[in-house]
Amino acid sequence: MTKNIVIIGGSHAGSQAAASLRTDGFDGKITLISSERELPYHRPPLSKAFIKADEGELQELRPAAFYEKNAIELLLGRTVTAIDRVAGLVRLDDGDLPFDGLVLATGARVRVPPVHGIDLDNVFMLRTADDARRLKARFHEAQDVVVVGGGFIGLELASTARLLGKTVTVLEAAPRLMGRAVAPAISAHFLELHRGWGSTIRLETPVAGLVGENGAVVAVETLSGERIPADTVIVGVGVVPNIELAEAAELEVANGIVVDATMATADPRIVAAGDAVSFHHWALGRPVRLESVQNAVDQAKTAAATLLGKPEPYKAVPWFWSDQGDAKLQMVGLLNDADRSVLRGKPEDGSFSVFHYKGDKLVAIDSVNRATDHMLGRRWIGAGASPAPESVADESVDLKKLVVA
Repeated sequence: MTKNIVIIGGSHAGSQAAASLRTDGFDGKITLISSERELPYHRPPLSKAFIKADEGELQELRPAAFYEKNAIELLLGRTVTAIDRVAGLVRLDDGDLPFDGLVLATGARVRVPPVHGIDLDNVFMLRTADDARRLKARFHEAQDVVVVGGGFIGLELASTARLLGKTVTVLEAAPRLMGRAVAPAISAHFLELHRGWGSTIRLETPVAGLVGENGAVVAVETLSGERIPADTVIVGVGVVPNIELAEAAELEVANGIVVDATMATADPRIVAAGDAVSFHHWALGRPVRLESVQNAVDQAKTAAATLLGKPEPYKAVPWFWSDQGDAKLQMVGLLNDADRSVLRGKPEDGSFSVFHYKGDKLVAIDSVNRATDHMLGRRWIGAGASPAPESVADESVDLKKLVVA
């Protein structure tokens, strides 16, 4: 019988796993270990509201009283050094914890590009509250900000910096912004938005290194040899899953901690959830690793149920969002296998969606300031339903009244 469950990781997946274990009726001991000293908090606001706000308080996922009321022991600011599967122990930097159920919610860390000067002063990467605090403090003095990377985090921080009156240059190595995640029409729209807000956007501009004087960054050097002045550099070129503990414990890893459809590893006592997890996606038919709050939360619910002997296949519809300036980008589904796209609305109006199909099947929707399209898409894709492409393209058709095949 499972009496003692340990959760490694204190972000969305870890906090949700603890909550779901209690909701699902587990009355044994729960211990949540986090390397950060804060209570588990919302990460998305770090690149936007947190930096812009005067006070800059973290948005806790759940108050301290929740953990106390539900007898969830928090070990904050602690480091897990190893998982001993034979002894059933989680080894900490200052002692051991026994487990007969273990949740790996180890998340991901920022990818550090191998370029010279990356360790200069006033070079920032954003993942944690401490990262955001340092960047927030720097923004009081920063003038010339260069953002390396035109993905979600880079563009969110670029728009935040512009709102704070900074000169902003974004350097993206690829031919378009957010190229791995959204349709070309979305990339083009946000390119124009950021340029309209006053940022300089440079596509197909790889970075060779960072130039420093007296230990602080003063410029970013491109691969072509151009030097772009900068007193502050933000690097946002993706994340790396934290798989080291699982790998050292001889659990299978492959671009993430490998789990089955119920979030279980090969060890029946150990489940995993969140950004560090590689799972066989029910729609794509191949392994994927997703980085989103929704995925972390829903996988944690599945993982908790599995530990308690109530396994169900994970089949949540993935959805994501990004707030940049006054534009809200919402995505549902995965467009990887799409073979055609249909535009609904006009980008020039600032409100439109791109519906992605594989054959006649709707597989994903990218929406800008169109919450209704997004919500309908979550319902349709979850049910395996698809509106006809010609109906989607016709703005006179009320999508809410469609009878969807």
